[in-house]
Parts: sequence; structure tokens; C-alpha cells
Amino acid sequence: MDLFDLPPVDLPEGRWLELPRRGRTWLTDVPGPTPDAPAIVLLHAVGCTGQLTWFPLIPHLAERYRVITFDQRWHGCGITSERFLVSDCADDVAAVIDELGLDRPIIAGYSMGSVVAQRVWRQHPDVVGGLILAATTDHFRTNGRERIFHAGMELGMGLTATLSRSRVVSRAGVAAVEAIDRDTSDTARWALNEFRSTSAWAVGQAVASLGRHHSTPWLSSIDVPTAVVVTTRDHVLPTARQLELAAKIPGATVHEAECGHAGCVLEHQAFVPTFLEAAHATVARMIDRTSVRQG
Repeated sequence: MDLFDLPPVDLPEGRWLELPRRGRTWLTDVPGPTPDAPAIVLLHAVGCTGQLTWFPLIPHLAERYRVITFDQRWHGCGITSERFLVSDCADDVAAVIDELGLDRPIIAGYSMGSVVAQRVWRQHPDVVGGLILAATTDHFRTNGRERIFHAGMELGMGLTATLSRSRVVSRAGVAAVEAIDRDTSDTARWALNEFRSTSAWAVGQAVASLGRHHSTPWLSSIDVPTAVVVTTRDHVLPTARQLELAAKIPGATVHEAECGHAGCVLEHQAFVPTFLEAAHATVARMIDRTSVRQG
């Protein structure tokens, strides 16, 4: 499947959310079926936006959960800043949770978003009720080709940051707002506009920061219910590496989706039911844990 085969999408209403001392981001907050429905915060992939990564899944999740997604910094209408660090993205997530008054939600990520989700637990464990990590890894630079790519990207982004920063910072907010198109009758056109709302410079910054990610030493310390959604036909992050990550997290459940790295959208028929299974399993374990503590 490609973008031109996708059906029209009914997007949830979005709004600007001001995060004190951080900036503002574009957020959607879909209520669940009841006021006390568990909350799930969805973190998107690199070069995408919150809605672009998750739009096939949101209406299905909202049948049982409150669903929040937002544009991460330098993506779409996310926070603009003079640097891009995964650690800053994790702090942004904690700020969103605080601003919305969420009580230990599930943090769910796809690709880059799942790396950020790992960092949220590492940096702010008290705000995390559970994790769902999809199409993810615990580190990059696992072979010579990856090391050369990420090292080169990091060097290149460092050299161009000073020259590009002032121009990008001053124009990115305007460009992102202009790229918002609420007409989704043509899904392919809407998706391309969402994709174009993130600059190539921002993607380079994100990839350079992702190359420094290394959670292997502390994955075994994760102490919240965790599900790992493995994309079994993934040529970007091989299945074996995703399974290795899952094996390092105590009690992590594994849920296999027969799709590639863009499966969250282009193969959503396979991805969505697998993710829902992971979400239900994680929430059930969270409820069991709460019952044990209260009992």
C-alpha cells in the first residue's frame, strides 16, 4: 500500500499547548469513553508529526482510552529551539503530562518516538505508568555502516547548526503553521503536507541525536508494565534487534506485527490490531499491579 491508497481520514481537533519555559506545540487530546479512561501519550516517528504517524490508530484507541499526541520539537508544529536532543524531547513529554494533569499514563512511541519513550522513563520514572515501544532499538551504530552514517550525520549537523540555526528558528514556526491543512478528503495530499512541515535540517538533527542513544545499560531497570511491538518485516531496524531489546526489559510482552518500518500507516491493517493488543495487555498489567498494591 502507498499513500494514494489510503482512505479519507477524520482528524481529531487539535490545539496549541503552551509548555512553561519550553515553548508551544500542536496537540490533540481525544477523550476516552469515560472520564477515568486510562490515558495513552503517543510519540511519533522521525520526520513525521503526531497525527501523521498515528491517524490510523487513534479512533480505535479512543474507544477505550484517552489518546494524546503532539508534535515533538522541530517536527511539524512542535517546539522550536536552538538544539535537538532526545533528552529534551523526553523532558517535553513530562511537561505535557504535567500540563494536562495526567496520572501516570502509558507512554507509547514509534521508532524515534519509542526511543524518546525510553528516555521518559529514564529521566522521569514517576510520571510513567507503562510503556509501549514499537519498531525500536536500544542503540544504533551496531556495525561499521551505521557508525559511519551516524558519526557523519552528527559532524555535519554540528558544522551547519550555527549557520542554519538563526534562519531555521525564525522561519520554522511560520512554515509549520502554513503547512497545516485540515482538508483531509485527499489523504495523500494531506499526508504530504504533514510530511513537508518538518525541515530536512530538523530530520538531520534528530538522526544525529538518535545516533547517540544507548539504553542497553539500564533497560533491565525498567519497572513498569512494558509491551514491545515488533515490526517483523522491518529493514530499518531488524526484527532481531527489536527482540533483543524486549528480552532486556523484565516482563516485557512481545507483540508481532507483520509489516515494515512504515507499517503504522502504510500497513495499518496489520499494525493497528497488534498495537491494540499491546495496549490492552499493558493496561491489564497496570490494573493488576494497582490492585495488588491496594490489596
